[in-house]
Amino acid sequence: MNEKTVLFVDDEDRILKTIERIVHRKPFKAIFAESGAAALKLLESQEVHVVVTDMRMPEMTGLQLLREVKDKYPHIVRVVLSGYTQITTLLTAINEGEIFRYVTKPWEKNEDLISVVMAALEHGEKAQAVQPVASGAPSGDATPPSGT
Repeated sequence: MNEKTVLFVDDEDRILKTIERIVHRKPFKAIFAESGAAALKLLESQEVHVVVTDMRMPEMTGLQLLREVKDKYPHIVRVVLSGYTQITTLLTAINEGEIFRYVTKPWEKNEDLISVVMAALEHGEKAQAVQPVASGAPSGDATPPSGT
């Protein structure tokens, strides 16, 4: 299995440092961005499998980032990590960003965050495995039926 990459996005440096400590030596590569714009730049240059983003960030919100990721990189699994719990914003994120999970900040236990990331990676693998079948790729005999 190729090493999977998870991009964590948060405008608070201390949160990114905490996450960096938590994910050290986990079975995935972690990369970090302090803004939505920085995250999009990383996505242009690196293969990313999961994006975990905060919602409330200056300039580009997490919701705006999720929309961009969904449009440009639909295969990337999207997770929200936020202390912002306004229900209308959450519902919009779920409906428009098609997020896989929502993790509240602060999270209860470090393993809670890790288990969500691992589940997101697994979800992405399963979705990629199903992709050729779902896209209508031919299987078996590709001979068209005769009209007689």
